[in-house]
Amino acid sequence: MKAFAMLKIGEAGWIEKEEPTCGPTDALCKPLAIAICTSDIHTVYEGGVGERHNMVLGHECCAEVIEVGSEVKDFKPGDKVLVPAITPDWSSVEAQAGFAQHSGGMLAGWKFSNIKDGVFGEVFHVNDADGNLAHLPEGMKYEEACMLSDMVPTGFHAVEQADVQFGDTVLVIGIGPVGLMAVAGANLRGASRIIAVGTRPTCVEVAEKYGASEFISYKDGPISEQVMKLTDGKGVDKVIIAGGTVSTFEEAVKSLKPGGRIGNVNYLGKGDMITIPRVEWGAGMGNKVISGGLMPGGRLRMEKLGALVASGKVDVGLMATHVFHGWEHIPEALEMMRVKQPDLIKPVVILDD
Repeated sequence: MKAFAMLKIGEAGWIEKEEPTCGPTDALCKPLAIAICTSDIHTVYEGGVGERHNMVLGHECCAEVIEVGSEVKDFKPGDKVLVPAITPDWSSVEAQAGFAQHSGGMLAGWKFSNIKDGVFGEVFHVNDADGNLAHLPEGMKYEEACMLSDMVPTGFHAVEQADVQFGDTVLVIGIGPVGLMAVAGANLRGASRIIAVGTRPTCVEVAEKYGASEFISYKDGPISEQVMKLTDGKGVDKVIIAGGTVSTFEEAVKSLKPGGRIGNVNYLGKGDMITIPRVEWGAGMGNKVISGGLMPGGRLRMEKLGALVASGKVDVGLMATHVFHGWEHIPEALEMMRVKQPDLIKPVVILDD
């Protein structure tokens, strides 16, 4: 089969590869549309998960089932499906402990383009199909469905990690696609005030539609100083980190009230240590909680978030700023995500027959 792969750190391209095989609980699918993620950029150009050779890229798509294993009950060839970026092994002890995304080891629920081939191939494999696939809601556009693989569940998981409550003042650091979904999720959770860090006009415009009320830029000085000025020195109740680097945690801690909580879903592709400022962390006793989590994935989450989008509660189509048609546009879309041109939020490639 034809596939677009990471050849080595710093290089991606087309390869020919054998089609995967289908186990008794698995499914084989063909992508109907794919989306490029910043994580793909971290993986290829920063070596975020280490060296990989001829590993098919991609973890965001919607698809059509072409084969199912003998034990699969709820899906059949021809079904159109949502595919989560995280596909846990649901019978694992980690899943039973409530952390399915780490089934088989830390981050091991993230299989696509990490520990096995991803979805940028003519055929891809899904483990535990009944536990991981979800039927595509009727009438949902393919570009919307692609946002449900990772952007929506990850952004919403950031809100869960930060435990946003009614009336909270929330700081969202980074308003790329995940940060935009964090803004939308915080708004749905009842945040009274959402301060967003970001300056790209397209992202600012969409963040306003999702509920952000104020914007600051790291280019104008330390984030925490700007937050303290906006909040009369009190700080915010919750911080969501959806962008930045290992040094971003310092600004988050400084921006947070005692008793507040930080939810991080940012993929830290480089750097060895995270710095936490001792004094602003209350010398270790400020009751400032830092929680970082990989989104859970799986069928139930896809079904619930799919229903939320299908109901019109969140217009995820606003993020699909660049839509292409045809396999040949995947390299162009990847480069677009790497450069992050000003008018870009998310590129999607519809794979027309």
